[in-house]
Amino acid sequence: MRNSHWATKKLRASVARMEPETLFSFTWHPYAVDPAIDYSKETPALVDFRLQQIPGGTLLRVTESGFDKIPAGRRMEALRMNDGGWEEQIKNMENHVDANA
Repeated sequence: MRNSHWATKKLRASVARMEPETLFSFTWHPYAVDPAIDYSKETPALVDFRLQQIPGGTLLRVTESGFDKIPAGRRMEALRMNDGGWEEQIKNMENHVDANA
């Protein structure tokens, strides 16, 4: 991973919605790494994975929203640490699909 410290951190997320073969979404607290902070009092970000059949395949759209709700004191660091993460994860998904095609 780009930020190797994430490999040792636990990700806490809650499934928000599931629609088979169409939508999977979850909420989480981006860059919630300080054990002294109770992140549960913050509004979580929402991540949507949407699948759409298109000619020749399937389109995957990933949308993350809610960074504007992260407290100002940690928002910029959370954005900085999240930057590029989805690009890397999309590449991982692409590699997985290609390997299993």
